Amino acid sequence: MKAYQTIYRQLRSSKGFSVEPAPLVNFSTSPYSCGRKKKNPYEEVDQTKYSTLIRSVLSFRGLGQTPESLFEEDSLLYGPVSKHKPLKQDKGARVPRNWFPIFNPERNDSSDPNTNDFSTPLKIPLQRTLIPSVTRVLQQTMTAQQVFYLERWKQRMILELGEDGFAEYTSNIFLQGKQFHEALESILSPQGNIKERDENLLKCGYIESIQHILKDVSGVRALESAVQHETLKYVGLLDCVAEYQGKLCVIDWKTSEKPKPFIRNTYDNPLQVVAYVGAINHDANYSFQVQCGLIVVAYKDGSPAHPHFMDAELCSQYWTKWLLRLEEYAEKKKNQHIQKAD
Repeated sequence: MKAYQTIYRQLRSSKGFSVEPAPLVNFSTSPYSCGRKKKNPYEEVDQTKYSTLIRSVLSFRGLGQTPESLFEEDSLLYGPVSKHKPLKQDKGARVPRNWFPIFNPERNDSSDPNTNDFSTPLKIPLQRTLIPSVTRVLQQTMTAQQVFYLERWKQRMILELGEDGFAEYTSNIFLQGKQFHEALESILSPQGNIKERDENLLKCGYIESIQHILKDVSGVRALESAVQHETLKYVGLLDCVAEYQGKLCVIDWKTSEKPKPFIRNTYDNPLQVVAYVGAINHDANYSFQVQCGLIVVAYKDGSPAHPHFMDAELCSQYWTKWLLRLEEYAEKKKNQHIQKAD
């Protein structure tokens, strides 16, 4: 204790050092303890300007109000109601610049077999022409994502099979598809002429896969027949036009090694179908009108094929997308011509 007292005396005797008692501070929660009085914001209101409003508010005694009186008060308090501005159209939902209907208003649905002779299905050959085909338009307007996945699949197959093996694989796929369509043509032809070389094909997995669908197909109108849209200027070769469960459809037969249970799994196939539907309805070579489509995915292992039916409404939705792809194709061709000219 003596040591602390000695240190305290030395500090007090040192020059410039002093100890003063701290002033007392009064802490209080009362608003009136502050030195500066706060301003009341209501004192700054222009009493003369808003006297009418103030009197109406102060004189309110809980009287019953109507919607009209509420609107009047809102208008007085907040000003007139501003009209709601319509929402801007989603930029992602593109609309074709040149709209053209998929169905022909001047052509009746000739589904009555008594008014037309459909004993022999139409089989119009596809002529070589400068008009682009449906397949070409779809290939030239694939999205960047589609191109990426297609190229990735190709590179994987080449790594697995080699260049020669991949070429042989694609050749076999093309040959199997061709034989499948030839066998279907033999089955669906009214004459039923099945060539001897096709007997083995009729027993293959693809044909077995579609047996449950063939039971619902009747009234064949066209087989492997060319179509041309005389206004939009494109051509194509459709697989079949027939009735499926009583609905006249453009039928597109597809083969696949992987299951495709949903229509979204078929990629651009719905666009191909609606392109044929629109072409038939505006092609003078066809007297009837088609309003539905059907995509049938057959499997090599014989498992039941997946049918994807497209009614008139769904066809109209895909038709809009097809028109956009046509415009995109035309724009690309135009730019190519400009670049060549430069």
